[in-house]
Amino acid sequence: MKDRPRMAGSDLRSRLGEVPHQPGVYLMKDRLGSIIYVGKARDLRKRMSNYFMASRKTRADLKTRALIDSIADFEFHVVRNEQESLLLEGKLIKDYRPRYNVAFRDDKRFLLVKVRMEDPWPKFATTRLKKEDGARYFGPFPHSGALRETISWINRACGLRVCRPVVPGESDYKHCNADIIRNCSAPCIGRIDRAAYLLKVEEACRMLEGKGRKEMFDNLRAEMERAAANLDFEKAANLRDVMLNLEKTLSPTRQFTRGRGVPTTVKPVEDLADLGEALHLSGPPRVMECFDISNVSSNHIVASMVRFTDGKPDNQNYRRYRIRTVEGQDDFASMAEVIRRRYSRILMENSAADPDADISQEDVVEAQRRLAREGRAKIVLPDLVIVDGGKGQLGMAVRELGNLGLHDLPVIGLAKQREEVFVPGRSEPILIPHDRGALKLLQRIRDEAHRFANGYNALLYRRRMKESLLDEVPGMSPRKKKLLLEKFGSVERVKKATAKQIAEIPGISEKSAAAILDWLS
Repeated sequence: MKDRPRMAGSDLRSRLGEVPHQPGVYLMKDRLGSIIYVGKARDLRKRMSNYFMASRKTRADLKTRALIDSIADFEFHVVRNEQESLLLEGKLIKDYRPRYNVAFRDDKRFLLVKVRMEDPWPKFATTRLKKEDGARYFGPFPHSGALRETISWINRACGLRVCRPVVPGESDYKHCNADIIRNCSAPCIGRIDRAAYLLKVEEACRMLEGKGRKEMFDNLRAEMERAAANLDFEKAANLRDVMLNLEKTLSPTRQFTRGRGVPTTVKPVEDLADLGEALHLSGPPRVMECFDISNVSSNHIVASMVRFTDGKPDNQNYRRYRIRTVEGQDDFASMAEVIRRRYSRILMENSAADPDADISQEDVVEAQRRLAREGRAKIVLPDLVIVDGGKGQLGMAVRELGNLGLHDLPVIGLAKQREEVFVPGRSEPILIPHDRGALKLLQRIRDEAHRFANGYNALLYRRRMKESLLDEVPGMSPRKKKLLLEKFGSVERVKKATAKQIAEIPGISEKSAAAILDWLS
């Protein structure tokens, strides 16, 4: 595949006539057609014109100049409003991970709001992950600050509880001021029955969905004008802020996913065929598994395995591992351990479906393929194994697969520095051109394995930090720590509690509670 012809600056400027004065997202491409930058704009024409003005380049910093010099083509996507442009920008940056973007490249998602209507006294909570848990979800919402203020106002307006306990009681009411200042309908002491409370929750849900929006804004505006006429400017300012937050939160937005009007250069079917050809495989590798090792310190080493099916992430079959048998930072030995654990597990899981495997003369890989064809394999053996690294990591993978009888399972190593592909029995790496779909597919699965491993390491690190703080408190027993975390949810909430609240836990006196708070602070 040849390089994409680079457009001259004058050609790019002439194409700006196609760009409308509307909000949207733009994608800058290099000479290979790769997306190198994704940006958003309130006015696409004005924003994109800046890139092709001579004065912009002379005033720009080194990074921006390098970006401008690399632009060979562009695409744009029109949306309905600024909120949609922010959502789409984040989606595309996560998909393409462009070289010149920094924001949105982590795995952080936009906020959603959830409410579990089956709870005794439902309440709103924010989350970044939608689960199949029977809860009602709203969003995503691009403006987290405006969303939190909006939720706070809706809770007050509808009298919903905001306390932590699932079933609040009289002991919780004693430490709560929400009822006193009329922010809560106080279901904890029976001031409202469940049927009436659920009607309030439904009303709040309709508000969050934007139903009755015009009437709500008209009422708020009228109340603000009355407050201003009565010279109550503080109340008028608060109502103005409420409306601004509601406007940001309730602006209609679409959820963007691939295939719904989103420009994409990812072609899984074509990329798979190209990869099978580049590696001289018997066919496209429909199922691929990629491994990555992540070290934070010599004491905490983890690994990830991500699976792609038909060229797309198969998230349900991702796996993560804590390295058990390796002391110190040894990527080669760590890779050997995780390959051994993964494929010995597959053989063990599938052995129940093939009881004669031990006495059969059939090749192990072929036997696993047969089980998959017959629909009897509990876990399907991949068509290609990829390890993040060069000859050392590949050598360890080949050795462990051989020990398990999987000599004929295709395996490669992908070294990041020059994107070299190492294959067993060949001293020189394969260099796949950067514009080929084969390499782009390998980069996608390798980057996904890297993200998944780093995310697991970060999760364990945060968990260790939280646990260690309580573990180091003098006189802290495992039982007390468990009860503290069950009641307050986190170390941060324990820090914010009063000694009296902590002393409600059986086995902790008020004096001990004061000592715990003193130590934590």
